[in-house]
Amino acid sequence: MRLVDAHVMNYRSIEDSEMFEVDPEVTCLVGKNEAGKTGLLQALYHLNPVENVPEFDEHVDFPTKRMKQKREYRRDQMIPVVTATFELTPGEVAHVDGALGEGVLMSTQFTLTKGYRAFPGGQWQFQYSERTITAHLVAQLDATAREIVGSAASVEALVTTLEAETELHSTSKAVLEKVRGWGGTASHCVLAQVKPMLPRFVYFEDYDRMPGKIAIPDLAKRYADGTLTRGEAALFNLLSMAGTDPEDFDDQSNHERLIRLLENAGNGISEEVFAFWTQNTGLSVKLDVKPPEKGVTGRLSEGTNLQVRVFNEKHGASVPFDERSRGFVWFFSFLAYFTELEEAQDTDLVLLLDEPGLSLHGRAQEDLLRLIDERLAPKHQVLYTTHSPFMVSSTQFGRVRTVIDHDPGGTRVSAEIFKADDDTAAPLLAAMGIDMSQTLFIGDNTLLLEGPSDLIYIDVLNDALAQEDRITLDPRWVKVPVGGAGKLSTFVTLLGSNKLNVAVLIDSSTKDQGAVRRLHDNGQMRPKALIKLSEIIGRTNADIEDLFDLDFYLALVNDAYSDKLPSAITPGDLNNDDPRVVSRIEQYFREGNINNGHFDHYRPAAVLLRPGAVTSTPSTTTLDLAEQLFERINKLIVKNRGARR
Repeated sequence: MRLVDAHVMNYRSIEDSEMFEVDPEVTCLVGKNEAGKTGLLQALYHLNPVENVPEFDEHVDFPTKRMKQKREYRRDQMIPVVTATFELTPGEVAHVDGALGEGVLMSTQFTLTKGYRAFPGGQWQFQYSERTITAHLVAQLDATAREIVGSAASVEALVTTLEAETELHSTSKAVLEKVRGWGGTASHCVLAQVKPMLPRFVYFEDYDRMPGKIAIPDLAKRYADGTLTRGEAALFNLLSMAGTDPEDFDDQSNHERLIRLLENAGNGISEEVFAFWTQNTGLSVKLDVKPPEKGVTGRLSEGTNLQVRVFNEKHGASVPFDERSRGFVWFFSFLAYFTELEEAQDTDLVLLLDEPGLSLHGRAQEDLLRLIDERLAPKHQVLYTTHSPFMVSSTQFGRVRTVIDHDPGGTRVSAEIFKADDDTAAPLLAAMGIDMSQTLFIGDNTLLLEGPSDLIYIDVLNDALAQEDRITLDPRWVKVPVGGAGKLSTFVTLLGSNKLNVAVLIDSSTKDQGAVRRLHDNGQMRPKALIKLSEIIGRTNADIEDLFDLDFYLALVNDAYSDKLPSAITPGDLNNDDPRVVSRIEQYFREGNINNGHFDHYRPAAVLLRPGAVTSTPSTTTLDLAEQLFERINKLIVKNRGARR
């Protein structure tokens, strides 16, 4: 059974959320602080909570601004808080058909409303055929009883007629008792079939963290009283996973067996956690039994204690569980709480996660999203709240619902995400920006270039080689001009940390080529991922412009600066002692005070973008060098992301 849509009203800041659809798998509720996200989840939690929770309290929870509307309700009339639509699966429909007659349900959807005052179990609305139910029940009676009831018009009439008979066959008695047990009316018959299949709602918030140490007798007592916090319930669940009861800790003769069971439980949940937690895989969780603590007051001195420790393989040391990072403690606590709960439930679950991963690093939040998509969503519906861009999947905006506290009107929920105000839309826009930076401008195989002129030259040479059916640059390379010298090393570091395959093309004019070389030499780049143009051209110093014949490049310069040059530059005008053509032209501009002595590398390249501006084509020597360069770069292609250095 799945949740289809919901409508929350008359609850705290939520005067009327308006009906909003719930995604079949994952619904992301995005809103700024104090928008009412927590109130939404808590209202939904009351539909069928997995824990015992108090009913809605109208004196505490009813919105103050709606007191006038509250007076319109009678004392015996329900004031609605949450109305939800659910849909039965084909298997569940078949179960109802088997109990009440084929085709009894006129719709596979029904609604449940819970609120203040009357109807503590909620109001259920089904569309069903009472005629089908009655006929199905009559068919189960013995022949004499069938004659007595005739063609009963309703389930109630059927029950009344059978109850009036003093002698009934055992078969008919069984039918009568069954219908009485269901409630004696057609609607109760349907409810009796559907209610046990209603999903249980699980609420977990950022503050629900497992303690690092607890007294076993106190844990057992409060479990029996039903007063465990969710964090303590997570610890209790670890014991259940180990196959132990709190009483087992009192049996000292079974000490070795107990230790082994706890080790198995620790290993089991650690394996579950580290299948998704990538921030530090060199951790393991250990459960340890400790005697009562001496010299302290409180529960830890009153009986055997259970301590949870986290062992760090890198540092060869362990620390108490609750002294680990807050994010890791939450991540572990949730999985410990959920894993045992999932196994214990025989119905579907709807998981309500309030600001999950609030204290997690951006990458760890990506781990959490992967946990939700790969571990939780395939089995259970998930609704979670957030205001973090890392918790918004930019490829699945369809599952986002915005939560905005309007004035007037209170909290509203909407699927029209880009009608949101600036504050609410901020994490959505940031999520788009993160995705664009990782997909639009970079890719799994990223070739970093110093600037846009390098990109133009690469593309021109690539096209010229393609026209001659020669080796070209592999199209899987995403060419990224970083926008200026001095930025290459930063881009290499950032993209490399994102596990992308990065190659870097540098020339002699690259200002931070030393920093890039150090990154390469220190193993922060793949071997041979640093391509030096000087090695391709065969000189100690060379730039990308040196791939071209001098006459071809000078034609570009003369065209680009035709309004600044007194006459076209010829090879004889340049200082031929300098091997780099760009350096020679810069010297010529300085000495002649052309363009105030400044030569812009981009302007000659831009000439190539104007149709018909260049009449000649790159020489065979230039194309030979370009082909050699592209062959070298293509050898660095990585086919599958994740197959890194």
